[in-house]
Amino acid sequence: MPISRLTVLFLLVSTLILGSCSSGYQRLLKSTDVNKKYEAAVKYYDKGDFFRAGTLLEDLIPLLKGRPEAEKAQFYFANTNYKQRNYVLSAFYFKSFTDTYPNSEYAEEASFLHAKSLFLDSPGYELDQTNTISALESIQDFLNRYADSKFKAETENMSQELQKKLENKAFESARLYYQLRYNQAAVVALTNFQLQYPASAFAEQAAFLRLTAQYAWAQESIESKQRERFLESVNFYQQFIDAYPKSKNLKAAQDMYDVSQAEIVKLKAVPTAASN
Repeated sequence: MPISRLTVLFLLVSTLILGSCSSGYQRLLKSTDVNKKYEAAVKYYDKGDFFRAGTLLEDLIPLLKGRPEAEKAQFYFANTNYKQRNYVLSAFYFKSFTDTYPNSEYAEEASFLHAKSLFLDSPGYELDQTNTISALESIQDFLNRYADSKFKAETENMSQELQKKLENKAFESARLYYQLRYNQAAVVALTNFQLQYPASAFAEQAAFLRLTAQYAWAQESIESKQRERFLESVNFYQQFIDAYPKSKNLKAAQDMYDVSQAEIVKLKAVPTAASN
């Protein structure tokens, strides 16, 4: 299908306009006129062209030291990184901004966006959670400093989401010991999980896995240690049925309890020996 003259003309004009804009931007990058460069950066920022705004502002910030424009330039530059999803950089530059301008009109928003940048950079629960902990600390610091902030509700939601991620991480780490049949370690990890997250959505599952791991640990122990470990199995069973009387795992728990009781009766108490 032949291309119409109107289409050709439109493409030609568009190319010329784009070329003109591009060449104008390149001239700005090379310009030594700080005022002109700053005005252009703000215009690009206001239009949502955060790449060009950020590139110009990065060049300008050292040149604006001591000038009134420096404060806005640094906040805008941090935000251009945030808008481009460069969250590691935006977290760094927002923190730098609040350290430099703690009383700025932008300080509250910068502190919030610092926390949000860390929140958005937090990895999935299966990975190392160092960044998640840093995000939570930043969020708490923000809430302590700006108790009545307009960002309070969003910040609290971010905190809850990160807490759930840590909870998920803690449970999966404890369950991994169980899956690998490291029963003693599983009992310790699942007990710690229950203490740290008593209202967790995983609480029932953790309680049942702890009982199962304790029962398996008792079975595999040397005879001198079995009686005390079966007694602990009975204790975990009582805690489980008290907390979850309608659990789908009641039958399995009852079976472990019955065997544990039988073993306790059969085994004679012996002097404590070295752990197996």
